[in-house]
Amino acid sequence: MRLEPKPAPGLAVALLYPVGAIVATIVIASFLVVVAGASPFSVFWLVVKGAAGSQFALLETLTRATPLIFTGLAVAVAFRAKLWNIGAEAQLYIGAVVTVVLGTGAVAMPSPALIPLIMICAMLAGALLLLGPAVLKVRFGVDEVVTTLLLNFIVILFVSMLLEGALKDPMGLGWPQSKRVIADAQLPRLIQGKRLHLGFVIAVASAVVVWVIMKKSTLGYEMRAVGNNAEAARFAGIPVNRVLMKTALLSGGLAALAGFSEVAGLKGNLTLDLSPGFGYTGIVVAMLAMLNPLGVIASAIFVAGIFVGADAMSRSAGVPSYIAQVMVATALLTMVTAIMLTRYRIRWR
Repeated sequence: MRLEPKPAPGLAVALLYPVGAIVATIVIASFLVVVAGASPFSVFWLVVKGAAGSQFALLETLTRATPLIFTGLAVAVAFRAKLWNIGAEAQLYIGAVVTVVLGTGAVAMPSPALIPLIMICAMLAGALLLLGPAVLKVRFGVDEVVTTLLLNFIVILFVSMLLEGALKDPMGLGWPQSKRVIADAQLPRLIQGKRLHLGFVIAVASAVVVWVIMKKSTLGYEMRAVGNNAEAARFAGIPVNRVLMKTALLSGGLAALAGFSEVAGLKGNLTLDLSPGFGYTGIVVAMLAMLNPLGVIASAIFVAGIFVGADAMSRSAGVPSYIAQVMVATALLTMVTAIMLTRYRIRWR
């Protein structure tokens, strides 16, 4: 068996592969549900109902999707230029640390000025964090998969140290958590009494901005060219190393916004379990969207709906909620296979 490149498929065929990947994911998950002793139809209906069956469920899904949009955009931007950023989790936590440092009273400004200031500083922190692995890649050829992955553990240990020391809330009864950000640093709720906050609007706006950059700007063209063939791009006069640096800055900044939105919009303070793996799930979100920034919105809501719906389904059907993680992981594998099949044909000999 060998793989042969094939011409780019038409739009209908290109859309057929992702749909096939989702169908394959549902079939595999159905088998696991049957093994667990439940009916696939009732389980999937409960998942859909738990994710979008009421206003509360739908708003919870959108709230859960907010950080996934940011991390999905970060991964999509980096992967488009073949900068393999596996460290969105670390960049998320660095963004959260900056949000807590500036948002707990260190800066006295009104809310319309303080919130943008914290956003910019959080993005700068995340951008600089990814800039290190990017420099190691272009200057010394160090594999960024290794450096960004290891940075996740380093940053989480760093955050743990801060929560036991400099950032520990003296009124937290000994729990490793930071002080709450002040009211002027908190993102307003979109609906009074619900958890959905302004961070969702910022995430959607960010996706639109990234789409414009990728499709309409010189930088976006250069990123696509470097991702398709770095040597050909360099031969054509594109500064490949500089493009990778800009890509790293943009990707790291987007991932840091996930930490900012979770602290300023939802949690109010920083804890070690702020993210249940949003950075890693962002890879799945980006791949399901086939690295399309606008598609990231839909795929983030889809993945968030699986997690939120699975929690509700587990309570009603008695099926472990871990089925959601299996579905997300399976979706990643099937989508990678679908992307491969859009670019290559299998030849048997």
